[in-house]
Amino acid sequence: MENILLIFVCMLLGFLLKRNKDFPVLSYKTLNQFVIYISLPAIALYYIPKLEISSKLLFPLGIAWLGFALSYVFFTAFGKLFGWSKKLTGCLIITAGLGNTSFVGFPIIEAVYGKQGLETAVIVDQPGSFVVVSTLAILVATMFSRGSANSNEILKKVLFFPPFIAFSISCLLNFMDADFPMVLQSVFQKLGTTVTPIALVSVGMQLEFDSKSKHWKFLGLGLLFKLLITPLFFYLLYVVLLKGKGLEVQVSVLESAMAPMITGTIVASNYGLKPKLSSMMIGFGIPISFITLIFWYYILQHI
Repeated sequence: MENILLIFVCMLLGFLLKRNKDFPVLSYKTLNQFVIYISLPAIALYYIPKLEISSKLLFPLGIAWLGFALSYVFFTAFGKLFGWSKKLTGCLIITAGLGNTSFVGFPIIEAVYGKQGLETAVIVDQPGSFVVVSTLAILVATMFSRGSANSNEILKKVLFFPPFIAFSISCLLNFMDADFPMVLQSVFQKLGTTVTPIALVSVGMQLEFDSKSKHWKFLGLGLLFKLLITPLFFYLLYVVLLKGKGLEVQVSVLESAMAPMITGTIVASNYGLKPKLSSMMIGFGIPISFITLIFWYYILQHI
């Protein structure tokens, strides 16, 4: 429960701090940079070297990668059909294509499926969601943040993205069956815990409740895709088509139904991809997801 409470407390703090004249108007950009340059690399350096590579990765690993690909196809098609701007399309691809598989996902999965379920959830998150946001999300953000971008510029953005550098180092350590000294591991773990409160305060600073906002219909479509269409896709693929059963399939599908990813929102905002809409995806997506998750949990009990 404390994780859920922390979400709303941090967003409320950000919302209130925005109205404090002692805080610069663009304070949230500094917070975003801290998350990208410090918090996310620390998470990679702590967790990735410890992952065990096995066939058990397949079902949970597909959640983030296939989910993001589905989001790309879905919103690119809609963008071309209705003449959306590149920034709007890119925002929805990233925020609706990535799930909050750790901070919201972990406590929910542990509460429902116990420690064994949490082991599968970690696979969904670390080699899945975290790697996708460090690579594909940056690729999309670079492509859609401006009218055009050459391949060298895109490649440079990805390769020099701090979490990707940390991920590459961590993968090398994993391959060598090595890890950092315990002192450094402890430092990375503590720095990694800053990602959620800082990111949520940033989201709160960008959150606005404007009844006349032009973003409401796009928010509705984005959340419809993330909370209902994406888990339906994985239910049909994993359960109906591939005849998957058991704890790993249930956890994987339930993780696909989680609210939009906080870090994905930070990436979209940092690249100027409709910051207000991306914040709304978190601000409204998380509380609404608690209702839709009950529905999907009930469905998954029958497989």
